[in-house]
Amino acid sequence: MSALVHRTISIRPGLELAVRESGQGRVVLVLHGAPGPVSTVPLVEHLAAGHRVLAPTHPGWEDTVRPATLDSVAALAAVYHDLLDQQCLDDVTVVGTSFGGWVAARMAVDDRARRISRLVLMDALGPEIPGQPVTMPSGPPLGAPAGPGAPTTRGGPPAQMLATLRAYTGPDLHDAALLPSLSTVACPVLAVWGTNDTAVTPDFGRAYAAAFPHGRFELVHGAGHLPIREKPEAVFRLLDTFLATPGVHS
Repeated sequence: MSALVHRTISIRPGLELAVRESGQGRVVLVLHGAPGPVSTVPLVEHLAAGHRVLAPTHPGWEDTVRPATLDSVAALAAVYHDLLDQQCLDDVTVVGTSFGGWVAARMAVDDRARRISRLVLMDALGPEIPGQPVTMPSGPPLGAPAGPGAPTTRGGPPAQMLATLRAYTGPDLHDAALLPSLSTVACPVLAVWGTNDTAVTPDFGRAYAAAFPHGRFELVHGAGHLPIREKPEAVFRLLDTFLATPGVHS
C-alpha cells in the first residue's frame, strides 16, 4: 500500500487546501461528497496502487476554513483548477462522488487549460430532474459502528456539513443550467450509480451521461448512494477498465 502524505497547499492569500496524496503515475483528483473525506478512503487506497492520487478536503469540511468568497460550485471548481495549474498537472482524471461529482462536472465545463483527460461521476448531485428533488438520507452518520444491534439505515451528513454544502449549492441542491453546459466537454465520462440510491436516483446519472458528448452510464447493483463503500469491488472493476482507456489528452 502506498504511503499517504498529508499536505497543506496555499492556493491564494487566505485559502489553504488540506490535501491527502498517495501513489505514483498519472494523476487522479478525488473530490469527496457531503460526508467528507472519510467517504472516499477506499477509493483513494485503490487508485493509489497505480496512480498519483490527490484528495483535497473541500474548504469548510473537517474544521477547515471556507472563505466567504467560496459561495458556489463554480467558485470551488475554480479552486481546484488553481491547484492543477499551480502543481503543473496535466492528463488528470477527476473522480467526484456525490457533491464532489457536481464539482467535477463543473471543472470539466471550465477546463480552459485542457488539463482534464477523463471524468468519473459517482451518484453526483447537480442536475435538475423534474419531480425528483435530491433527498439527503437521515439516520446514523457515516462511520457509525457496524455489527449486531447497529442501525441498518445509512445516515446522511450531520447538520453542520449540510449547512456547508448548501453554502456552495444553494437550498435546492441543483443547477438548472448544468446539463446544457455539458455539451462542450470533450473528455470521456463515466457515470457510476447505485441502483438503490434514493437520495440522488439513477435518473440523475442517466441525465448526466446523455448530456456529455462521450458519456457512459453504469449501474452498481445492490448499492445505494455510496457504492464505493457498499459494493467497492464492483466499482473498482468499472474504474480500472475506464482508466485503462485513452483519455482525451492521453
